[in-house]
Order: sequence, then C-alpha cells, then structure tokens
Amino acid sequence: MDLHRIGARALARRIHNRAITAEAALEYFIDRVERLDGPLNAVVVRRFDLARERARRADQALARGEDWGPLHGVPMTVKETYEISGWPTTAGVEGLREHISDTTSRAVQRLIDAGAVIFGKTNVPAYAGDLQSYNEIHGTTNNPWNTDLTPGGSSGGAAVALAAGFSPLELGSDIGGSIRTPSAFCGVCGLKPSYGLISTRGHVPGPPGALARRDLSVAGPMALNVGDLELALEVLAAPEPEDAPAWRLALPPSRHQNLADFRVAAWLDDPRCPVDGTLKAALERLLVELGEAGVAVDPAARPDGITLETAYDVYYQLLAGTMGVGLPDGLYQQMAESAATTPASDNGYRARFARGATQSHADWLRADERRQGMRLAWERFFQDYDVLLCPVVQTLPFPHQHTPGPDARVLEVNGVDQPYMDILVWAGLAGGVYLPALSLPIGLTRDGLPLAVQIVGPYLEDRTVLAFAARLAETLAPLPPAPTAE
Repeated sequence: MDLHRIGARALARRIHNRAITAEAALEYFIDRVERLDGPLNAVVVRRFDLARERARRADQALARGEDWGPLHGVPMTVKETYEISGWPTTAGVEGLREHISDTTSRAVQRLIDAGAVIFGKTNVPAYAGDLQSYNEIHGTTNNPWNTDLTPGGSSGGAAVALAAGFSPLELGSDIGGSIRTPSAFCGVCGLKPSYGLISTRGHVPGPPGALARRDLSVAGPMALNVGDLELALEVLAAPEPEDAPAWRLALPPSRHQNLADFRVAAWLDDPRCPVDGTLKAALERLLVELGEAGVAVDPAARPDGITLETAYDVYYQLLAGTMGVGLPDGLYQQMAESAATTPASDNGYRARFARGATQSHADWLRADERRQGMRLAWERFFQDYDVLLCPVVQTLPFPHQHTPGPDARVLEVNGVDQPYMDILVWAGLAGGVYLPALSLPIGLTRDGLPLAVQIVGPYLEDRTVLAFAARLAETLAPLPPAPTAE
C-alpha cells in the first residue's frame, strides 16, 4: 500500500469511503514506526493501545453513519511539546521527565474533535530551544536523507515522521523557524500561520498550565503536501473559547488562483546573512522558471525602511524577551547580572540574549513600537505584491552540533564561519511581524539533500500563501522518498 505517500486528506477519504478501516490505517503507520524509526528516533512517545481503541471506535462510528469530521480515523503524531491529558510532556527537559499532563492543549483537542487518532509524539530539543532536535531524555533525531545530519528543530521529530512516512500529518510550533527549518531540511511542507490564528495554550514552553499567549510563538501544521496544510488550518484556526462569544474567524480567500496572476517579490540573499551558494542557485532557477510560466517577479522589491539587519535586530530583542520569561529565577538573575556588566559594545549572542531576556518593560514597548512600524511597512508592501520568496534558512542540513552551547557555535556557509544563531535571521523576517510563511520543497541537491523556498504573505492572508504554494508545487517534480523511508 501507499498510505504513507498519499497524505491526510486522501487517507481520510479512503477511510470515509470504507476503502480501508481506521484500524488498518493505524496499524500500517505503527508498523512503519516499529520497523524504520530506530536509526531516526522521531516518534519518542508511543501510545499505540490507546490509539487502537480510538481507531476501533472510529470504525464503529462510521458503521453507524456518524462522521466525526474531516480527519475521521486519520492516524497522526504531534510534537512532544503539546500536552495531552494522561500523556507525558517533557519538552526534553530533565525537570519535566516525570510530568504527566492533566489537560489537553487546545490545538491537539481541535484535531481530536475533527476525528484524528493521535498515536505518538515526536522529538524536540530541550524546551524547543534549538534549531536541532536532541535532548537528555529522548536522545537525538536524525535526518532521513542523511542520518549524519540534523533534521532541524525544534519540530525536527515532526518533520522526520512525515518524511519517513510515519505520519500523514503533524502539529508543530514555531517561534524562530521551528516549523519551517525542519520542513526545509527534511523535504516536507510546513506553515507558520499568522500570529494568533491557532491557540498555543497547552504548549510547553511556557510552563505546564500557563494561560498567557507568548509573543511571536505560533502553532501550525506540517504535512506532505500543501493541500493538507490547508485542511489542517481549517481544523486548527479558531478564536480562544473566551473570545468566541464575540469573535468570528473569517480569513479572506486567496487573492488569486492561477499562478500567473500572482505578483511575486523575491529576496534571495543579503550581506547580513549570506545564503549557501547551492541553495541560492536553486532559488534563482526557481525565479527563472516562474518568469517562464508568465509570473511577474521583482527580485529587488523591499518594504520601505526595512533591511534584513534592522528586521532581525527588532525580532531578536522581542524573541529574547519572550524566552526570558520562562527562565528559572537563578538563571534569570545571572542573565541580569551579565547584562549589567557586559559592555554595550558587545553584540555577541550571549550578551544580546542577556540584555533581551532581562530588558525592562519600557524597552520591550520601544521594540514593539518599532515592530508595529515594520508591520505598517509590510502592509504597504503587500498592496503591490502578493507574496515574497526568500530562503527559509541560509544553510542546507548540517552535521549534528550539540556542543558548545548555541551562542558559541559556528556554521560554515560558503567556506566562511557564521554565528550558529544566525539560522534565525531569515525566519525572523516574517516571524517578528506576525506574517504567515510557508516552507515548500523545491528539489534536491546533487548530494540528495532537500532544497526549499520560504513563501511569505500578508498578515491574515494565509490562504493567499497556501494557494500560491499549491500552484507552484504543481509545476515542480515531487521529491522521491527519503532513503530511510522505504
């Protein structure tokens, strides 16, 4: 059977039409996990018996003529950082090793309410705080295209589960590329939706039970194809229950449906964060192909007053402030002391994080005001353009790096060392200003590693991003299966 290649929507259709039972579909994916996950280490929490009982009930419901929703009987996994009542949720942190959730995150509950059968959770870095996926509890997750390389993070286990055919759909989260980077590194699709569209309540971090919405952080779907991202967005997007009495979600339709009608801007490289030559060449070829297909592409268009450097400066200050909220008291005090004693001229990542994590509320408000000005500039930009194409990240998948700490690591790009944390730069372009952004695979390198493009769109116009990605994907050859997936 080909169930691991057809995606969630097609699988739901087969189950609904009785071409296959939910139980048989579940066993198919469980078998793949048990046979193939050993060298990959993607699905690190497994609740197969619970899932078998729910799949059984899904089939019984169909026999009675009941329809649970668009994911009726579809087996799937979710990122380990999402709480599910009765399941462990460690976020890869030793202090949460014994934590069993007593509530279910709202995003996962919406999947369940739509009929999904959750059978496992996928690996992450500690506190979802790295662009790789490894921790002391569950170990290291490996890239299915080359197990010597990272799959990215923090939704790395999720991306591997999709690429290896362990799950037809995944729920990730993204504050600094954590959906988009692993999607790019593993050759799958991932949507960072507009900020606020999908509830993050019940996601760790923040701490278990936290109620406040974290700035910049979003929940979002990952899938084998763009159509499944669209399906999942329809399931997941909703106001919080306390807002629902007065708020209604009414996302605008896509601005266009035909590829040639989209007005496309492109930002393929930048001195602030130079892009790997192989990736840049692939993105340049993509622009040529779009032009040959009749698409108007402007490679020089930029929002007024915004550079990659200024965008990243604001984003990183806001990001550090958000992440600082979750620091233990002792570590927070250390950061405050470091910020007070480090020279203002020190712009290394350690100093920048210490200053951002312990900034005053007044400083945060000033950064937020700069962000709001950038949001207005982007709004004006998207009056003339429908989408912006740019790199997801400046590098291809790289070898595992677990030491030293992230702020002291380097990545070699085009033979030059870059600070490791610069892997946040291109992700922050959209993330810092709440824009929807989608990672779409566009081919493989000569060495057989995935290539991807990031598609950024106007705030709350996620359907425009999805429609463009779907039309673009129709022009591209599908990726072959990852070497470890067959």
